[in-house]
Amino acid sequence: MTQRKGEKTTISIQEHMAIDVCPGPIQPIKQISDYFPRYPRGLPPTAPPALSRAGSLRSTSTSQKSEGPAADANRDEDDLDQAFGATALVASKKEEEPDVEGYDSDDSTTLGTLDFSLLYDQENNALHCTINKAKLPIPRYKKGLKPMDHNGLSDPYVKLHLLPGASKANKLRTKTLRNTLNPVWSETLTYYGITDEDMVRKTLRISVCDEDKFRHNEFIGETRIPLKKLKPNQTKNFSNCLEKQLPIDKTDDKSLEERGRIMISLKYSSQKCGLVVGIIRCAHLAAMDANGFSDPYVKTYLKPDENKKSKHKTAVKKKTLNPEFNEEFFYEIKYADLSKKTLEVTVWDYDIGKSNDFIGGVSLGINANGERLKHWFDCLKNKDKKIERWHTLTNELPGSGYND
Repeated sequence: MTQRKGEKTTISIQEHMAIDVCPGPIQPIKQISDYFPRYPRGLPPTAPPALSRAGSLRSTSTSQKSEGPAADANRDEDDLDQAFGATALVASKKEEEPDVEGYDSDDSTTLGTLDFSLLYDQENNALHCTINKAKLPIPRYKKGLKPMDHNGLSDPYVKLHLLPGASKANKLRTKTLRNTLNPVWSETLTYYGITDEDMVRKTLRISVCDEDKFRHNEFIGETRIPLKKLKPNQTKNFSNCLEKQLPIDKTDDKSLEERGRIMISLKYSSQKCGLVVGIIRCAHLAAMDANGFSDPYVKTYLKPDENKKSKHKTAVKKKTLNPEFNEEFFYEIKYADLSKKTLEVTVWDYDIGKSNDFIGGVSLGINANGERLKHWFDCLKNKDKKIERWHTLTNELPGSGYND
């Protein structure tokens, strides 16, 4: 078909059909990116401008004349890269965006939360820990504690531990609740023998664990509360997120108090003309047996003891580190002679078939110091008045026999 000068180009229907289906040298589309969304990065897509088939055809013919097929092919490749690059960027951004409703950015919140309250009873030297309930802040599929068992539930319990200190000596725990992710304990655990000094330097570690009858119990999460945050005789409520297990600093020196504490009462009875010594209870005793406990009992001496008749001994309390005795012993002695005497109290672990183990001791008298000396003088100054004090057990007790 020849074309005269000045006539417009006409395309037959056959040529038009060939343009649509034939991959030959005729390229009716100037840029393939016209059929793909093109927009600056970070902005939402906009509708591509609509182009008519005739307009595309005319622009293609013009560009072919001016640039040639090689340049046009290069441009098409660049436009393909830009178009698919922009599309891939949108897809990757959609994949990276977090699900706001079902995703927790903070790792610790996925372990759950624990509601509890603490009360320091300054008069009775006791720390009351009330464990209320545990819950999880709405994860993707269910709410409650992080499931630990194959059935998707847990058998949770709470464990308390005062730091620093021997783990077995001051560990308390709640009962275990079966097959639940939303446990409600409403249980109060009490530490006895807590002093103002402890409230300044100690930290309470609260751990939630899953009990397993056939394997080791599994750790769920923990939270730690410095006791200096508490005010005496005021209950403070907490709702803390559980965190991953933190390492315990084992470089701390084995302090004397790790041997335990003992509560003793003293009273000089004017009516009976003698000293009444009360062994009330012990707390946080050191574990001496392989099972992690002790079988403690207490012995008392009033020295110097020329006749060796001043020895008294409590009953043995089996498998405990926090025994309660509530026993009293009477020493017949003149009031004037008390200033020359020393009361020695020792705590022992009872063993069958071998010698008993020494746990710790304390000495009260005129040669003592600190709280021990003050307790003795308060007894001398206040006749017929029972005075109770907590005392720290030491590893060694000068002047006492270590053989039971």
